[in-house]
Amino acid sequence: MQKRQLGNSGLDVSAIGLGCMSISSAYGPPADRQEMITLIRAAHDRGVTLFDTAEAYGPFANEELVGEALAPIRNNVIIATKFGFDIDLETGARRGGTDSRPEHIKAVTEASLKRLRTDRIDLLYQHRVDPAVPIEDVAGTVKELIAEGKVKHFGLSEAGAQTIRRAHAVQPVAAVQSEYSLFWRGPEAELLPLLEELGIGFVPFSPLGAGFLTGKIDENTKFDPADFRNLVPRFSPEARKANFALVGMIKGVAERKQATPAQVALAWLLAQKPWIVPIPGTTKLHRLEENLGAIDLELTFADLKEINEAVSKIQVQGERLPEAALKMTGR
Repeated sequence: MQKRQLGNSGLDVSAIGLGCMSISSAYGPPADRQEMITLIRAAHDRGVTLFDTAEAYGPFANEELVGEALAPIRNNVIIATKFGFDIDLETGARRGGTDSRPEHIKAVTEASLKRLRTDRIDLLYQHRVDPAVPIEDVAGTVKELIAEGKVKHFGLSEAGAQTIRRAHAVQPVAAVQSEYSLFWRGPEAELLPLLEELGIGFVPFSPLGAGFLTGKIDENTKFDPADFRNLVPRFSPEARKANFALVGMIKGVAERKQATPAQVALAWLLAQKPWIVPIPGTTKLHRLEENLGAIDLELTFADLKEINEAVSKIQVQGERLPEAALKMTGR
């Protein structure tokens, strides 16, 4: 397994990580617990060292599962988790909105440490920016947790450029996590240049466009009633029909390279910057192995030029998130 360093942080991780959210939430009913523990350990056996979770996934259930799965190999892996939503720490009830008050960050961290069965969190992200709490206070709180040895590195998720710059001035940011793929290239305008300037790593979530770039979803696909994609404008049947042109282009490249569309999409991301580490999620071992195969797929300069020129001519239809969720990004 190839390794990559997240910016200037000194944090070395596998070139592709495992996003664990879909194991417990967002894409329908939770998968079988024991099967998912086996899957996570299988990912490690195949060289994956970065595992991404959050208190909000469940809530709590994902951290508990990830903690159990990784406990026997804890010293061989990097665990990333997140704070920042207003969730009752006793009941797991979502009260809506964000909460990054320093006392809440500290309480969430203690709870996450217990669920993850560990004495330190390798990478602690603010899940979404809290407009009610200055980012300097957030960064300062994580800096205290780092000094105490409870946290190793600080991250931000879906934050805007000025927020990242201000946070980084207080406590160096090791990584920023945001959506990025051939289905959503928004970070290229402002975020990627900023991260390069500051020496911050980038961890794209939904690197396969929430499954769309695999080529397995079309306008007739029916999602589980609990699947968040039912609420996403980009996944309306009309949008899917229009956006399938993008998948068709990727399939053409994949056939020529004797690869799968998912592998092309991930290889394209890996080719953008050496400090980009995508975290595709899956509940299936054969998909995990397929995704990891992207590391060995070399896209030439001509391949990348062809992909970029083709994508520039395709107008992707629909917003990437529901309106309420979009309002919580880029702040």
